[in-house]
Amino acid sequence: MKQFLLTKEPDNNIVRLEGGDYRYLVRVRRLAVGEFFPALLPNGKETLIQILSIENNSLTGKCVCAEEKLEPPPSSMPSIILFQALPKGEKMDTIVRQAAEGGIAEIVPFVSEFSIAKASAGEQKFSRWERIIREARQQSGSKIATAIRRPLTKDGLFNYWKELQASGALGLLFHHQGLEQKPLHSYLESVPNVAALAVGPEGGFSDAEVTLFLENGFNPFTIGDTILRTETAALYCAAAVRILLLEKDSWQLKQK
Repeated sequence: MKQFLLTKEPDNNIVRLEGGDYRYLVRVRRLAVGEFFPALLPNGKETLIQILSIENNSLTGKCVCAEEKLEPPPSSMPSIILFQALPKGEKMDTIVRQAAEGGIAEIVPFVSEFSIAKASAGEQKFSRWERIIREARQQSGSKIATAIRRPLTKDGLFNYWKELQASGALGLLFHHQGLEQKPLHSYLESVPNVAALAVGPEGGFSDAEVTLFLENGFNPFTIGDTILRTETAALYCAAAVRILLLEKDSWQLKQK
């Protein structure tokens, strides 16, 4: 466990954990009274919690260094948002987990022409995605509070995109078939505040959908010459954009 995510602020530096959190720490991690574990507070601060008691299916702990930790410095890294066309089966679970591990700020599922799944994701499925995100962040230590939206229709997706675009977001459309495009790093030369990546389902986007994305200001790009599964494409594209943004000072300097 890289970090434990607290959902509530401590009360005078005291936390009480029950239910699934209790079972995870006591029965899975087998932590005992007196031991410590790292945690991330809801306000973004890191802390270390010492277990004071374990009784009646409840764990009580104290944040022993919450006062000493400083707020993490604001990141200059642009937020990455994944517009993911709903795939079939449990592939979305994999995409959600990998996106949270990879520091994606927001996951926006939507229904595209070739999506088999529908926009009305049940509460149980949505709760599972939120749980997957929490577990992935705890395992990976990601400080980015990955959010996920309930699935949107294409109209809902482009309405949201217009809001992002108005604030200076960059739209990137992953599409395998040949479209006139620039190298990925060229799109990222003028660093945006948000990079929104659109990835299709099995079978990709239809020609009509590609046209719609392009007409709404998205820029087409590909990575290599292989056809990727949708769950691979989401990870591959997000990783490529994130690495370029993280190393922008290096490659921008070489270009000058």
